[in-house]
Amino acid sequence: MNRLISVAIIALLISACKTTKLPKVTSMDQLKYGTEVQRMSLSDDIEIAYTQKGSGTPLLFIHGLGSYLPAWNKNVAALSDHYDCIAVDLPGYGHSSKGNYEGSMTFYAGVLKEFLEKKGIRHIVVAGHSMGGQIAMTMALQYPELVDKLILLAPAGFEVFNKGQRQWFRDVMTVDGVRLTTVEQIRNNYAYNFYNMPKDADFMVNDRIAIRSADDFIPYCYMITKNVKGMVDQPIFDFMPQIKQPVLAIYGENDNLIPNRYLNGGRTKDFAEKGIAQFPNGKLVMIPKAGHFVQWEKADEVNKLIREFLK
Repeated sequence: MNRLISVAIIALLISACKTTKLPKVTSMDQLKYGTEVQRMSLSDDIEIAYTQKGSGTPLLFIHGLGSYLPAWNKNVAALSDHYDCIAVDLPGYGHSSKGNYEGSMTFYAGVLKEFLEKKGIRHIVVAGHSMGGQIAMTMALQYPELVDKLILLAPAGFEVFNKGQRQWFRDVMTVDGVRLTTVEQIRNNYAYNFYNMPKDADFMVNDRIAIRSADDFIPYCYMITKNVKGMVDQPIFDFMPQIKQPVLAIYGENDNLIPNRYLNGGRTKDFAEKGIAQFPNGKLVMIPKAGHFVQWEKADEVNKLIREFLK
């Protein structure tokens, strides 16, 4: 019995040591991106943080729900040889300003249009991951003269939900649910985004753990819940036939998030094919042994597909 107690105490001490070593920040601005972060002030006291690298055709990268601009690091590094790669933190995320923003897809589309106008960019290729894909499609619909092409990585919006399912999302995604996510849950959530999570994605997990101590963490939690509501309140599937621009959609065959396993289930490919059929000029590529974070897990294949699409 004494030996069991001793083992238990040692285990608790080890756990405590691990906990004290977890990264902490007082502001999400302190997250290290490994590259120069620029900022632009927009209307309504919104400040956009972004990185810009390369020259040529401008490419705008929009991250997904709960993510941030470093999620595109592997793509920007490879594509900036031939393209002007601009990756943004959406308002409410990363180094960008936090506030009581609307959080809808049309809100973000308008913010990004203003951002591009202030940069003097009149034509853009937009790449969006997950929620960022739904934002990209919204931009193409609202500002067709601005968006030349779309690159959609595991985009939200291809999967259709009925009224009851949309309410389920609103009920399940709460501020406290985001705020109280444990370290173990954070790690599991990220692992679930990959077919086989690579070691070089660990920094995303560490950053998500770190921001729990940030002063602007609560506004971030609110923004996630608003974004979920924004996605389900502005379904885009029925409007996709109006998108005339060339569209490249890329999914991992082993995406654990699309379709939603609680509500729809089934194969990712089935939903991807139904979605791409909506576009007058769309192309779908399914990448084997890849999950929801396909642009990171299979960066080389994705970057090659993007280059071919933009030729």
